Amino acid sequence: MATVKSQKSKIKSGTGLVFLAGLALLLFTFSDLCSQPGGTEGGIYHKGWIDFNKNNRRDLYEDPNAPIEERVEDLLSQMNMDEKTCQLTTLYGYGRILMDELPTPEWKNKLWKDGIANIDEHINGYSNKFGKFNINAYPWSDHARAMNQVQQWFIEETRLGIPVDFTNEGMYGIKHERSTMVCGPVGQASSWDREMVYRIGTMMAVEARALGYTNIYAPMLGVARNPLWARVAQTYGEDPYLVAQMGKQIITGLQDHHVASSPKHYVLYSIPLGGRDGNSRVDPQIPLRDMYQLVLEPWRVGIQEAGAMGAMASYIDYDGVPIIASDYFLTTILRERWGFKGYVVSDSDALEYLHTKHRVAANYKEGITQAFTAGLNVRTTFTPPEDFTIPLREAVAEGMLSEDIVDLRVAEVLRVKFRLGLFDEPFVEDPDAADEIVKSEAHKALALESARKAMVLLKNGSHMLPLDRRNLERIAVIGPLADSKKSLNPTQYSGINQDPVTVKEGLESYFEGGETEIVYGRGCEASDRNFPESDLYRFPMTVDEKEEMDRAVALAEDADVAVVVLGDDLRTQGESRSRVSLDFPGYQQELLEAVYGTGTPVVLVLINGRPITLNWANDHIDAILEAWIAGEYSGQAIAETIFGDNNPSGKLPVTFPKSTGQIPQTFPAKPGADGDGYARVDGNIYPFGHGLSYTHFEYSDLKIKKMNSDGREHFRISCRIKNAGWTDGAEIVQLYIRDEVSSVTTFEKNLRGFERIQLKRGASKTVEFEIAPEALGLYNRGYDFVAEPGDFTVCVGSSSEDIRLEGSFVLERGYTFGKAYNYKQIHQEQ
Repeated sequence: MATVKSQKSKIKSGTGLVFLAGLALLLFTFSDLCSQPGGTEGGIYHKGWIDFNKNNRRDLYEDPNAPIEERVEDLLSQMNMDEKTCQLTTLYGYGRILMDELPTPEWKNKLWKDGIANIDEHINGYSNKFGKFNINAYPWSDHARAMNQVQQWFIEETRLGIPVDFTNEGMYGIKHERSTMVCGPVGQASSWDREMVYRIGTMMAVEARALGYTNIYAPMLGVARNPLWARVAQTYGEDPYLVAQMGKQIITGLQDHHVASSPKHYVLYSIPLGGRDGNSRVDPQIPLRDMYQLVLEPWRVGIQEAGAMGAMASYIDYDGVPIIASDYFLTTILRERWGFKGYVVSDSDALEYLHTKHRVAANYKEGITQAFTAGLNVRTTFTPPEDFTIPLREAVAEGMLSEDIVDLRVAEVLRVKFRLGLFDEPFVEDPDAADEIVKSEAHKALALESARKAMVLLKNGSHMLPLDRRNLERIAVIGPLADSKKSLNPTQYSGINQDPVTVKEGLESYFEGGETEIVYGRGCEASDRNFPESDLYRFPMTVDEKEEMDRAVALAEDADVAVVVLGDDLRTQGESRSRVSLDFPGYQQELLEAVYGTGTPVVLVLINGRPITLNWANDHIDAILEAWIAGEYSGQAIAETIFGDNNPSGKLPVTFPKSTGQIPQTFPAKPGADGDGYARVDGNIYPFGHGLSYTHFEYSDLKIKKMNSDGREHFRISCRIKNAGWTDGAEIVQLYIRDEVSSVTTFEKNLRGFERIQLKRGASKTVEFEIAPEALGLYNRGYDFVAEPGDFTVCVGSSSEDIRLEGSFVLERGYTFGKAYNYKQIHQEQ
């Protein structure tokens, strides 16, 4: 077979024949199909259709021209209970649960002999508990062939031949061996570039399909309302409108290219009590009205407007009811209100937690009954599928769980598989093409573009940046993040075995062949040996730690400029890495102060996953650049930005507070909630939407025009933006609206539009926004979603606090957009 042939180059002489003989035994038979599945007709494969149930006739579910609902109904009518329950189960791939990369004869004795809903992270290169490496993860064409063979087994060796939905993660690109790794979500949001984020979704879809994946767990649609939370880096920020707009682009980019988007984590996951992660993902403290406006809105847009085909249900509970067992969240909201037509998977042990953590179910079977009745479709966690499927079957047999509910949930899974075309084109058509598609030149260019646009210039005192390379003989690159590839490659949800460009490498490449010398000193670890206890109080440095810091400081003392790179490592950000402090971890602050004390000019570069309390740095350091975790070209983009080849254009999607004592200190906020300036420590260091440029922009000519559309009032808002500086650049024009008088307290400003524009020096452009009545909506005292008549203030500016133009308009009449999702009333009725 083609896969056997592709292995030969990997096997050392002397052991190759033994290995091939064993592998040939494992690949016992695929005689009904040519070496390229789907490549020729024969056996069950006919022109235009596949005889999945091997009965020598074209059943309705096998007919590509039949309506999907009829195909689903026909297939469901042929399924027995074992087959149905297998379609409610995830099988984790090789290195997680599966012991084999490719099918073996033993598979006929496994639970999945009756099929499976999906297989997650199969052969993607992720290190595994069996201590084995992935033979077929790379080259990418081998992976595509391997996925074809797994799909082929399910089609040919199960009774009904139901294809598998192959799932994978997608936070920084597809989670796969050496796939393209773009800037992380919080950096993508810093670009405020819808079109680029759509292309990132498209890139992920194209690479996923080439590799054989059909469903990606992305984007994360949580709003990061507490920066102590561990996964801020994987969100699009703290504002629901920005999160919704960025998430919509990823979903659309994926699904426009025939890959299902399954956003996570539905819902309230990003605001657990105190921002605590890990096992304490419970009890979010948010008022009901704020939940609708802040938390549910990105999900409404992702489901209702972008049409996401999947969703991952979170561990979280709300008002004592776990989301995964809430018919209100999984059925009333998701399916009935928003029209969701996909399937819902559990986030790891969320289903098990109904019994073991939340304790709302007396045993596992009772938890299964609660969850699947509420709206769960597929149990997804890192244990064998039998652990779930056998109790599920017992729950049905004992009458705890209705067979009608099982049929409903199975139909919802099958519907997605039909929509994805898995019953019509189940195989990767051209596996060899994967080697040209994955990490193509165009995709690498997109990764670099995403890194460049993620750069946020937080401070540029005395116009220190960009640096003039002609005046620098020696540059000291200092800090624990300056040459750390691991910190740029958060492999929980990013590509495997990446080789990202560090800041040190980026500067060395930038000055390659020149006379400028680059010297490097780490200075300290990103997090010290006592972390996380050192977040509570300081521990003295050891002699070795003091000597390492002294060596780095000495290098800075003899340099013309010091580029100090600080922030987060893999111990201080990412899943289950919540903190109790937002100060630099470890001895990074001491290092920064020591380098500053040499008198050498300092450029502070931040590589981090969440806001940092930069009070001392903001008072003492002239140049501060926020780079986030910017993907495989981080170092190149940072070097280009420091020296002016990339004019920074990013704007913060999160607020940088002055102290954890202020938390929550996020945008949007109610009047007076963000401090009134009475105390000097009120407010923030850098507000939502903040970001500087090497040029400057002038705002003028605000116009507000009322229009009628479909008998309703609409408002067109326009203004003129001029690049009045000395270089080309991009500005992100932000539109905020305030409801002046309302039946309930509303936010001080609501982001309701933004536009990223590129302007040459001296050029101008008119920017327009259109506001429909829905953009003025609120949940009134009866929890109906309405737009109330009255006065509205328009604020246009360069950040939420840097407002350049103000105006107003009057909404003459009110609008009702339907009954609210009245959680309290529904639960009272139940």
